[in-house]
Amino acid sequence: MDFDGNNQDTESSRSFSDICIVSCGILKADINHLQDNGFINAKKILFTAPGLHEWQPELKKQLVKQLKTASTVSDKILVLYGQRCFMDPGDPSRVTDVLIKEECPGALRIKAANCVDMLTDLDYREKTAGSKKVYWITPGWLKHWDYIFKDWDKGKANEMFPQHDKIMVADAIGYYEKLMIEDPEKILKISDWTAVPIESVNISFNRFKSLLEEGAKILNEGNNL
Repeated sequence: MDFDGNNQDTESSRSFSDICIVSCGILKADINHLQDNGFINAKKILFTAPGLHEWQPELKKQLVKQLKTASTVSDKILVLYGQRCFMDPGDPSRVTDVLIKEECPGALRIKAANCVDMLTDLDYREKTAGSKKVYWITPGWLKHWDYIFKDWDKGKANEMFPQHDKIMVADAIGYYEKLMIEDPEKILKISDWTAVPIESVNISFNRFKSLLEEGAKILNEGNNL
């Protein structure tokens, strides 16, 4: 075993113990799994409602509120939101990072385009999709589907989903398989509404863990300022 202190420094730099996480609720089940298994020991975890990209004013309101709460807990804040989950309708250049810096300059957003990208990188998605056009989602999308798409009618669904060959769930927690046993009608209902078959692919948390550790390291070393 190496006792020169390097391992200790590395573990310390990647610790979440002084960090407050602010996340979209779409990732709650995934984060809870990592927390229950001892990977995340954050000082506090705050969630917004899931899928608020469909309601930009509400996304802004809830994210700002949670950032302000987080700033009372810690000066190290890691935000789990995608690059363009927020986009000001009146100013397309005012995206998630701009909003975060306006409200909480010391906060750091995880380096991913969206929640799917947090769990699986583009190379993996392209290889898995092959020649098929895939609409990728996470378990949280499946769980909160009715809420996320509550304002969509069948016509809007027909504009979006049938251009894809299938919907693919990037699942590291076995939610899809559990749902197939406990409530298969929900999956069938979503598939009927979208007119697209739904499949699941089992993934690891390796990418998500790596991104979280990278964010923690930057915050703990003060390199985000």
